[in-house]
Amino acid sequence: MNMPTESDQITSSVNIKKITAGALFALFALYLASIVPSIEIAWVSAILVLTIYLFAFEVVEVDVAAASIMVLLGLSSLLAPLMGIERGLVDNQHLFDGFSSNAVISIIAVMIIGAGLDKTGIMNKVAAFILRIGGTTEARVIPIISATVGFISSFMQNVGAAALFLPVVSRISARAGLPMSRLLMPMGFTAILGGTMTMVGSSPLILLNDLILASNQALPPGQQMDTWGLFSVTPVGVALIATGIIYFVIAGRLVLPRNDGESNTSAGDPLQYFHDVYGLDYRVREVVATEGCGLIGKMFDDIESGFRVRIIATKLPGEANRIGPGALARDVSIRRGMVLGVVAAPADLERLVREMGLKLRDVMRTFVDDLSSAKAGIAEIVIPPGSGLIGKSARDVWMRKTYGIAMIGLNRGDEVLREGDDIRNMPLKAGDTLVVHTTWLDLARIEKNRDFVVITTEYPRPEEVRTNKILPAAIFFSIALSMVLFSDIRLSVALLTGAMGMILSGVLKIEEAYQAVSWKTVFLLASLIPLGLAVETSGTAKWIAEQLLGVVGDMPVWVIQAAVAVLATFFTLVMSNVGATVLLVPLAVNIAIGAGANPAVFALTVAIATSNSFLIPTHQVNALIMGPGGYRVADYMRAGGIMTVLFLAVMMLVMNLVF
Repeated sequence: MNMPTESDQITSSVNIKKITAGALFALFALYLASIVPSIEIAWVSAILVLTIYLFAFEVVEVDVAAASIMVLLGLSSLLAPLMGIERGLVDNQHLFDGFSSNAVISIIAVMIIGAGLDKTGIMNKVAAFILRIGGTTEARVIPIISATVGFISSFMQNVGAAALFLPVVSRISARAGLPMSRLLMPMGFTAILGGTMTMVGSSPLILLNDLILASNQALPPGQQMDTWGLFSVTPVGVALIATGIIYFVIAGRLVLPRNDGESNTSAGDPLQYFHDVYGLDYRVREVVATEGCGLIGKMFDDIESGFRVRIIATKLPGEANRIGPGALARDVSIRRGMVLGVVAAPADLERLVREMGLKLRDVMRTFVDDLSSAKAGIAEIVIPPGSGLIGKSARDVWMRKTYGIAMIGLNRGDEVLREGDDIRNMPLKAGDTLVVHTTWLDLARIEKNRDFVVITTEYPRPEEVRTNKILPAAIFFSIALSMVLFSDIRLSVALLTGAMGMILSGVLKIEEAYQAVSWKTVFLLASLIPLGLAVETSGTAKWIAEQLLGVVGDMPVWVIQAAVAVLATFFTLVMSNVGATVLLVPLAVNIAIGAGANPAVFALTVAIATSNSFLIPTHQVNALIMGPGGYRVADYMRAGGIMTVLFLAVMMLVMNLVF
């Protein structure tokens, strides 16, 4: 009888928590159904509770959850008689309007423009500039990095800005001798804050004007809201970024950790770096499967885990060297006379040679060129949020065969695992740092793959940036920005002009443009828009607003506004900021009208407050930097708790002064 493994026990515990939470949410939905004034509001409230449950407990992927809710709303037209309502909760003629909305098209265009700027090598120039003026002083480097990332993320998605700048920070860390843990959290936090600088800096702000127009459909002419301009929110964003920078400069030495296990690429001997950081004392050697040795006929999979070695290259007599994608896999058989390139600790390699009767060469001969430090080596790669590899193991995706990377170590939180610890069977998680051996050519290819973020930057690489396209990239970015600033043309049209200009001018290939788009974000955003429409048109938002006003209605307007901001902050910690915005903007509009306040300002309060996500690493940017920085949840709670309070205080102060 098989005993349950630790993984099975953890999975069972998680499932029990999800089922228990599901039962509690169902009871809450039934309670709401008993107190709401109409059957339509009861159904919308139930779907709203279901959405929050699916997002908070990640029963399925968030985009799958959003699309499922959209389909459920569509089916309500068919099931209306059974549900006791006259018609569907959302008109099916408008169910898919989100996919053609101004917000969705704008987000797609912003992603393409950001990829075009990165392809020209502008990020490398930024890193060189920071190193030149910032020197090696933490008090000078942090403000420069943070301000730069904050500015960049004001015009592109903050997770994209953070992902682009992660290798830049790694390079600065290596050259300045500053720990990554002292630089990545300020960079990540200001990347999030930078999204509040302009109306195209984050998905909630891009979405806001569409939500305002949707709300206007249910409002009388005298209460209809004007949409916000590109820089309407800039005073708030500038104040928040300045607050974040000042906070880390003053209190950074107290709240920022100095982790020993962080992913910091040393400027010295890379093998010594991996020994110091991960305890991996690995060397690359050649062995020969001589006549009668114990490896003949065995597959790679039969020996690698047991002997804690990784085979990274092979050569048969009369054949070419085999290394890289498609060349090696765990089911390759070892044949007589085969030369093997092996990466292993000296003691493990010695045991393999002794027990299997292999011939160990004193010096590299067969792979002296292919595995030279100029062409291959050990590198660090992070699994980012949204990666298609999350939940899959290296074995599932045949990582060595598919990508040409041989995983020899896995850093997850405070734990460092290596070959022999079953790392290739472990499902990957966002923030995992993989220690791999690969050729630099394959590593350069992987940098283009959205499933990975390459941390190692100090390696010889083929020319892949299109420096000759800097001028057209700058021209079309300027054209798009000018159209947004100085014309009344729709935001999506202006941004698509810049995106298509980069494609037509050769800054990006059309395939690269498709790869630059996070389709998960697109489907999440487009699928949630009908839910916001249902919440608004059914009267659900108005009813919830009336209940909240019953609690805080007699208080000053700024207290009510602060309550809305705190509610948005809480929602964005347990669900996506897009989902929180879609759900809360109609609510905030109705609360403002009931309190006699400006509904547009309350809607903006929600869109800004959904960027207040620092307390736990649920935001995509925080999850991205967690592994490379060696951070723990406690690090976020210590530094992010103070930042959360500062965010709310500064946002409320500036908004009440400006608006």
